[in-house]
Amino acid sequence: MFAPMIVGLWFIDGAYRDNKNLSRRSILSVALSGWWLGFGYFVASLWWLGAAMLVEADQFAWAMPFAVFGLPALLALFTASGFILALLLWSASCWRIFAFAIGISSAEWIRGHVLTGFPWNDVGMALVGAGPLAQTASLIGLEGLNLITPLLFATPALIFYTFPHHPKKNIYPLALSVTTLLAMASFGVFRLINHQTTYAPQVKLRLMQPNLAQDAKFRAENGSAILEHYLMLSTQGVPQAENELSSITHLIWPESAFPFILSEQPQALTEISQRLNGVVLITGAARMQENNDGDKNEIYNAIEVVQRDRIIAAFDKKHLVPFGEYLPLEKLLQPLGINHLAPGVWDAGAGRRILMTPGLPPAAPLICYEAVFTGEVVEKADGLASAKWLLNVTNDGWFGLTIGPYQHFAQARLRAIEEGLPMIRVANTGISAIIDPYGRVLKALPLGVAGLIDGPLPNPASPPLFANVGGWAFAALWGVSLLLTRLA
Repeated sequence: MFAPMIVGLWFIDGAYRDNKNLSRRSILSVALSGWWLGFGYFVASLWWLGAAMLVEADQFAWAMPFAVFGLPALLALFTASGFILALLLWSASCWRIFAFAIGISSAEWIRGHVLTGFPWNDVGMALVGAGPLAQTASLIGLEGLNLITPLLFATPALIFYTFPHHPKKNIYPLALSVTTLLAMASFGVFRLINHQTTYAPQVKLRLMQPNLAQDAKFRAENGSAILEHYLMLSTQGVPQAENELSSITHLIWPESAFPFILSEQPQALTEISQRLNGVVLITGAARMQENNDGDKNEIYNAIEVVQRDRIIAAFDKKHLVPFGEYLPLEKLLQPLGINHLAPGVWDAGAGRRILMTPGLPPAAPLICYEAVFTGEVVEKADGLASAKWLLNVTNDGWFGLTIGPYQHFAQARLRAIEEGLPMIRVANTGISAIIDPYGRVLKALPLGVAGLIDGPLPNPASPPLFANVGGWAFAALWGVSLLLTRLA
């Protein structure tokens, strides 16, 4: 991360030094520099999307270049806009580093909100794997980390490239960056040392990771075999778990578990009831509902709660994946034939993000990609039940054994830190895990294996600052940074 941030700052320095009047040429130069830097960043971050095109290669292999290079080319436009904003705020002062941070973080904010948003692998994620530094997200969230990250990684550029006057003043932002880094590390260590994990009484979860091949998972003819695989794995146990369900209170299966509508298969519900012997099942499933207008039935990507042979609760996915689960700008793009790239038939859910399950505290359900949206995973409403834990069921099998599932897991882990809530994550091919409200991974199954995780449900932490103020933390940092850009 040091190299792109340092080079990015130098690009803007060069354009500003050559033409302080902000001509069309300097703006275009900075925009192109930002676009190329963004393009390289997104290709390196998102190349694994090409793997999804190979699952049904006979139909979609031709689209692989568009996934690997086309999407990064579009996303790089956000980076270019951030560079232009930074140039508009630029000066010869050493505090121009804050203009750079404003530009990068603003570009990431826009990327996370335009056309439902695509906030995948923001620059702030660079700090999440750095041990205690990730705890700062409990105060300022990912959007705040998106502003802090350029400050930390680009400040060394001031050592090697300075404007002629007042070069000694470069020590000020350098000192501020070092102080910020030490403060973040100290806060993180203190928070982790002084808060131990506690657990909800009388709850024992079993997480089942089936590791089904993606090209076989959705074939209708495999329905019976898939259900039998789930039940055998869930009840017979593997070396990582106990060999029976006697101590288990709740069993959780991943997203889109079946190649059929569970509510339309009473024999499947009966089989589940008989084999699970009273254990409550929480599973991903397709859900169908009749349309009141007499139109076609609505189909939802859902989480369903099964007790005995009845579905007693459900949550429908609200934030669908563009081009994967729905077609953005459908009226415009469908006549062009682009609807063939988005074969999904899913409708967006409209209910409240809460899941009530017998024997468990209220949960905030997150299906797949819904876990990447900072500040949107918990809905707060006065007088109504609020979530005490996060449940993320997902199917990352589309992306094979690439970096994609690891990126997805890291983002889900960050949601736990931001909200102060434990995260229970169940994935078809991995990574499944029990994560405490401080982001500590208590138990996990690696990518590409079938297995079980047995464990208690961690209790929530006291709500951290970010859980209470949300995006206002980023707004405050942005405002302070704007003031600092005006320092001489």
